Amino acid sequence: MNRSELVAALSERAEVTRKDADAVLAAFAEIVGEVVAKGDEKVTIPGFLTFERTHRAARTARNPQTGEPIQIPEGYSAKVSAGSKLKEAAKGA
Repeated sequence: MNRSELVAALSERAEVTRKDADAVLAAFAEIVGEVVAKGDEKVTIPGFLTFERTHRAARTARNPQTGEPIQIPEGYSAKVSAGSKLKEAAKGA
């Protein structure tokens, strides 16, 4: 499902216009991005998803073409975890 299909499904299910559904989806994505960028809290939809920022330590890796070691600096990454209801849905239950 791509974004336009998701917006169409949201507008139908919530009985709102596609424009309103798209605005809500855009606002949700913006808010999650802001919270994850700060890194001091998580966004949790109980039973469904959790979004959070994680720290990645500096490490040594290998260049796949030359085999030479390279240093990868520390940084941050986003982590999305599935909740219990989403896990059950994935099982087909």
